Amino acid sequence: MKLMGREQLETLAKFESKDYLTTSFFLDSSKNRMTKKEVQLSCKNLLNAGRLKLDQMSLPKSKKDSLDRDLERIKEFCSQRLSAYPHVGLALFSCHGEGYWQEFNLVKSPRNQVVFDRNPYVRPLSAILDEYHRTCLLTFDGKEAKWYGIYMGEISLLDSLAGDVPGKVREGGWEGYASKRIERHRASRMHDFLKQIANRTFSLTREEPFDWLLLGCSDEYCQELEPLFHPYVQKKLKMRLKIKPGDPPDRILKEILQIKDRLKKKEKDEIVKRFLVEVERDGLAVAGLDQTLHKLNRGEVQILLVTRHFSDAGRRCPRCGFLYAEQPVCPSCQVKTALLSDVIDDAVEAAFNSRCQVKHINPPSGLDEFGRIGALLRYKA
Repeated sequence: MKLMGREQLETLAKFESKDYLTTSFFLDSSKNRMTKKEVQLSCKNLLNAGRLKLDQMSLPKSKKDSLDRDLERIKEFCSQRLSAYPHVGLALFSCHGEGYWQEFNLVKSPRNQVVFDRNPYVRPLSAILDEYHRTCLLTFDGKEAKWYGIYMGEISLLDSLAGDVPGKVREGGWEGYASKRIERHRASRMHDFLKQIANRTFSLTREEPFDWLLLGCSDEYCQELEPLFHPYVQKKLKMRLKIKPGDPPDRILKEILQIKDRLKKKEKDEIVKRFLVEVERDGLAVAGLDQTLHKLNRGEVQILLVTRHFSDAGRRCPRCGFLYAEQPVCPSCQVKTALLSDVIDDAVEAAFNSRCQVKHINPPSGLDEFGRIGALLRYKA
């Protein structure tokens, strides 16, 4: 299935076996940069590296056999499907001992890697989702409004609405009074139509929640329309564009794809700036691995910020699931904690399970000076 949203990651992150480990397999399968033979060779080398890693692991026979069967199934899947595989990235998750199998078609190439862990390694998928924003484009020309949904390189028409607004008139009649009366009537009808558009936009946010709103209309209409939006919608408004309802969808998509990287960078720069301000004033933010995990355990995190590809060892309580940077014994349960090779991945999973946002920040950034991980908080206890 195609990777589409955080709901899939939340479901994936919840899977955990008490008796077996899970194999997570990520492959760059882009045939725009590689030939079929090169993709197949990369897959073969990746599976060989996974086999070598497995041979070096000290595990009970049942766990090792399950991982061995995972690699065999992944090898079989790739041998049958990879030659004609049309997507730029592949992610497979297998736990033979539990009969668990998930596959995802990716719209962006991941780093090649095989990971054996107690549950699926979701961080690469989280980083991909963080690259894409569900976007609503509202375009209006005074007579017709159209709403488009844009996500993961695809565009779809969400709704359209035609107005019944009289056209503009020239001055006429005794000192132009008749035409002025008609113009006032037209302005009133236009205002009513704009209120309809604003209300429908708000309804769409409840039907298909989006991250960004882009507005395609002239300044004349924008100045009257924007104040009519619900405050929730106003917060989503990112940019005005010179797009009309009659423009072809493929041309609209091309224009939006050209600006999305700029909008995305601006958004992350603003989040990091907000984080730095809150940290400096000892406000609603914490920095560094130890404090971030502490707040994550307590459910106080609103947005988790992680430097892309940053990893670090840590520990996890087998009873309550709390994460720690170094605690050998869980302070809450008084149980010996288990060593984790990458506690950052577990932090990302915990964030998804707590309905937090996760932002992967490209280095260099201000986050680097604060341990490469931090969090903006919902509240401060």
